[in-house]
Amino acid sequence: MAVITVREALNQAINEEMARDENVFIIGEEVAEYNGAYKISEGLLDKYGKRRVVDTPISESSFTGLSIGAAMSGLRPIVEYMSFNFSLVAMDQIISNIAKMYYMTGGMYNIPIVLRGCNGAAAQVSSQHSHNMESFFAHMPGLNVISCSDAADSKGLLKAAIRSNDPVIFLENEMLYGTSGEVPDEEYVIPIGKGRLVRSGDDVTIIAHSRMMIYAKEAAAELEKMGIQVDLIDPRTLKPLDYPLISESVKKTNRVVIVEEGHYWCGIGSQIAEFIYRDLFDYLDSQIIRVAQSENPMPYAKGLEAASLPSTKKIIEAVQQVTYTGAPS
Repeated sequence: MAVITVREALNQAINEEMARDENVFIIGEEVAEYNGAYKISEGLLDKYGKRRVVDTPISESSFTGLSIGAAMSGLRPIVEYMSFNFSLVAMDQIISNIAKMYYMTGGMYNIPIVLRGCNGAAAQVSSQHSHNMESFFAHMPGLNVISCSDAADSKGLLKAAIRSNDPVIFLENEMLYGTSGEVPDEEYVIPIGKGRLVRSGDDVTIIAHSRMMIYAKEAAAELEKMGIQVDLIDPRTLKPLDYPLISESVKKTNRVVIVEEGHYWCGIGSQIAEFIYRDLFDYLDSQIIRVAQSENPMPYAKGLEAASLPSTKKIIEAVQQVTYTGAPS
């Protein structure tokens, strides 16, 4: 298998799907002449031309609306937001139209559209550019939400998203674009709704996604030195969620820590915890602990930013609490 970056994996997925299906096109700010703000669309303009690689004005609402019409007409748009913070400008289009069109038309129009771009905090981009958006979109019926942590999953699930007849919110993380991993050379597509067991252990389940998987892996390695074996789960798809995978792990370990970059209140972790408490309560030997972003707008100052976000240290402390191995209660 080749070792490539997440950026390259996403580029490959889009390129392969555009080659496979002439109805697939990409649209957004700077995706064409500039090769994308983060170079995800590099080389696509030269290969596919301006009809299928479309630069837009700085107007998320307008090019999102245009893409809805294109999807209703039989095309498969990939909409790139330079940052998912800017999708807030198009929220009426996404929530009132994309998510509901299939229902409102009695199944006459599905919307095979992918909305993708950077999600969450980068490095000192302050409060207006650090929103973690997955809970916003997962709350709405009609939208699938994907957030991957490595190159192989990013490629396989983006291909699945592009082929899906349902609208997909595909959330990337700027801090992961340059990270590398093995990606299969052959054609592959990862089913939407299937999580992944990253490592196996018997003592505690850690559930994390996107950039938080980096910290979770670091925490699992440190905890192993302490004699604590971690069952580490990457949901990959946040909606629909792989409940059977989580159930199997919780029944084995009886202890759970949930990690997310988003805010604690009404976060993705709340939904996962509710499911575990509702369906798996008798298997728990400890309370569930969630590690999430603190309840404040993201500060610009580097130290305050770090204090606001989850970290390896915070995950280790949470595991020590649920395993009763020395951390303060």
